[in-house]
Amino acid sequence: MPRKSLPTRLAAVAALLLTTGALSTPAASASSAHSADAAPGDAYVLTVSTDPATTDHDHRRVDVTGTVTKADGTPAPHIPVTVEEVVRFTTWNPWGDPIDPTYYEPRELGRPVSDADGRFTIPDVDIDHVGTSSLLNVQQGVQITAFYDEDGDLNTPQDGYFADTTVTADARPSSVTYTVNRKRLKAGDILVVQGRVALPQGVEPGDTEVFLQTYWEGQYRVRTTTRADGTFMLLARVRGYDDTFTLRTAPRDMYVSGAIRSLPVTNTSLPRG
Repeated sequence: MPRKSLPTRLAAVAALLLTTGALSTPAASASSAHSADAAPGDAYVLTVSTDPATTDHDHRRVDVTGTVTKADGTPAPHIPVTVEEVVRFTTWNPWGDPIDPTYYEPRELGRPVSDADGRFTIPDVDIDHVGTSSLLNVQQGVQITAFYDEDGDLNTPQDGYFADTTVTADARPSSVTYTVNRKRLKAGDILVVQGRVALPQGVEPGDTEVFLQTYWEGQYRVRTTTRADGTFMLLARVRGYDDTFTLRTAPRDMYVSGAIRSLPVTNTSLPRG
């Protein structure tokens, strides 16, 4: 699963600063940059935007542009801006605890310097998931962030400035079919789930992650990956309290959505009523 710790800490720090109000939060459009008014005490204002605002399986690249202006609206040249892509995941939280509902997987896209007009650009950016972490619970909105800290010290957030925009990553659907060895089981029995994952044409189904949940508190009990033809098998020994039998899949491509199926399985060891 993706980790919440960030290699550069910028996304987490920026999110924290936005929460506490320490960072400037100018308006930013996903399709075009708009000027924003500086808050009292701000020295700079950042904007960031992308063109296009939406990507899909066959069109994954965007141009990232932005501006840096002084508080009075005049261009701010020669400002180094750190730009990141942040793939976001929904936190598994069945208890309703007041924890961050999202965790983040960022990667730095570059550190462009604003030109004489206060503009910066990173062309032809690939909006995609990079790395080997699971895509279970991935969100389809990918965040692009721009950050500038005057003294370069993230521990002094009062001189940091932040802007972000979201790129919608349209994912194609997938499906999963399955069979179970028995629909009524008791504690100690082995539940066997066999099935096949079907991905969109042109996407290989092999190595798709498959997860089996048996209890409501745990996101999954056992996991596996599909064979080259998309088939899989999962086994779990039923416990006396298992009450939620759900199958989830997570393709390796961010532009292919996973599938969820509730299994018609009953644990007869659960108390009646």
